[in-house]
Amino acid sequence: MENNKSFLWPEGILIALLALGGVFSLAFMMLLRPNASDAQSRPINIKDVSANVGTQQRIEKLKAAMLTSWQQEAQTKGLAYPIPSRFQGAIIKAAKLTQGEKVIALTFDDGPWPETTEQVLSILKSNNIKGTFFVVGQNLKNYPELGKQIVAQGHVIANHTWHHWYHFFNQQAAAFEIERTADLIYQVTGVKTNLFRPPGGIMHNGLVAYAKGQKYAVVMWSADSTDYKLPAVPKLIDNVIKDSKPGGIVLMHDGGGNRSRTIQALPEIISNFKKQGYRFVTIPELLEIEDTDQKLLANKKQ
Repeated sequence: MENNKSFLWPEGILIALLALGGVFSLAFMMLLRPNASDAQSRPINIKDVSANVGTQQRIEKLKAAMLTSWQQEAQTKGLAYPIPSRFQGAIIKAAKLTQGEKVIALTFDDGPWPETTEQVLSILKSNNIKGTFFVVGQNLKNYPELGKQIVAQGHVIANHTWHHWYHFFNQQAAAFEIERTADLIYQVTGVKTNLFRPPGGIMHNGLVAYAKGQKYAVVMWSADSTDYKLPAVPKLIDNVIKDSKPGGIVLMHDGGGNRSRTIQALPEIISNFKKQGYRFVTIPELLEIEDTDQKLLANKKQ
């Protein structure tokens, strides 16, 4: 009997210790985890966790490192392409190039749009061309994956308001239209754009005034395809080619309606420009070329 007792005594202690350890483990987990009702009523916030100061600091450093890494990657890929200061708050219809360099910028409005945006992207990719897409906020909200595709394929994404409305906007309403779109572009793609185009090219309904005040480059165009009027494909092509000059900005649409004629015309437009010796650039690249050109001109005059 004594042998049995001597065997059972340490076993009991072991069981008790295990039970006590379980209690402490459960208590510790409860400190780290909100109760079920809290989890259902509100999202878990890292600030609610009872972590020590050192842990919080390490988390913040990790977040900062991740952000820095993303910004560096974005800069490397051209996603954070800077706009020369001379164009911040300015209205641009075309680049002024004294050297006559044959560059042209293709721009697309009113997307992202089901099927059409992907078709435009496919044509540009097959021709190794980068374009600039002025997106409508509510369309980006509905089709965020298309917005991600635009950026992932190396194109520039820009601001075309939230609703694409034409009426007058007071400053508060203009801020909503532009900044809500800018915020969503950043949330979806990681790009903070400072390029803006007013719907319909309307200059005096409050949107452009607000955009200029916030140092957006207001990008218009020098060649209008008028594809929104659904002209015949040959006419659409002619509209683009006849008004295009070195440093020009071409207006087309990948969204906002039936853009099948734009899709048909785009390969021919590209082919025509290539035969004339044009090189295709994005809006930031075009502005950078003009900035360099103007600096060289200023140096020659000195």
